[in-house]
Amino acid sequence: MSDSPVLDTRVAAALERRQQPLEALLAEAEPVARACHAMAARFHRGGTLVVFGNGGGSTDAQHICVEFVHPVIVGKRALPALSLTADVATMTGIAARAGFAEVFAHQLRHLSGPDDIALGLSVDGHCVNVLRGFEQARELGMLTVALVGGDGGAVAASPAVDHVLRADSADPRVVKEVHVTMYHVLWELVHVFFEHPGVLTPEVVS
Repeated sequence: MSDSPVLDTRVAAALERRQQPLEALLAEAEPVARACHAMAARFHRGGTLVVFGNGGGSTDAQHICVEFVHPVIVGKRALPALSLTADVATMTGIAARAGFAEVFAHQLRHLSGPDDIALGLSVDGHCVNVLRGFEQARELGMLTVALVGGDGGAVAASPAVDHVLRADSADPRVVKEVHVTMYHVLWELVHVFFEHPGVLTPEVVS
């Protein structure tokens, strides 16, 4: 540690703020496993993962897609994934014509089908366009998975979301860190299930 007791105290407090949400995530092992099992089942049926979010969540969306489409671990199977935040022309075109709230819903309506998975990220759970994306995904019959922070907000409360995975913190920096851990866990467990198709039946996690 440093030579300053004050600095040491602040460092310890900062580490604790980050550790508590990760410990809370460990307590959510069953919801995480259920989400991964459901995602693997959709991939097994030929589905595609479609990811979206705002700000830092938009870069997370692209990161998640890279993990699935081009796994960094040798031998892991590539799985289809698409980020709705990667095409600036499409995003801005929809925003100009239909409004920013529709930038994800519009794309989902024209790109996705009932075998697909909608994965949305929202730091506070109150992103209107992420919520609209989930509502559109539900209309299409897609599986819906939300990564949120804080109390989960309107996204967590929405009946359009099948699986809510929450980072238990109001600090957006901590939420971001926990979300990164969450989606790496999702990637790994989806592969565990997908590589053992005998477990891709509803009763396995019932």
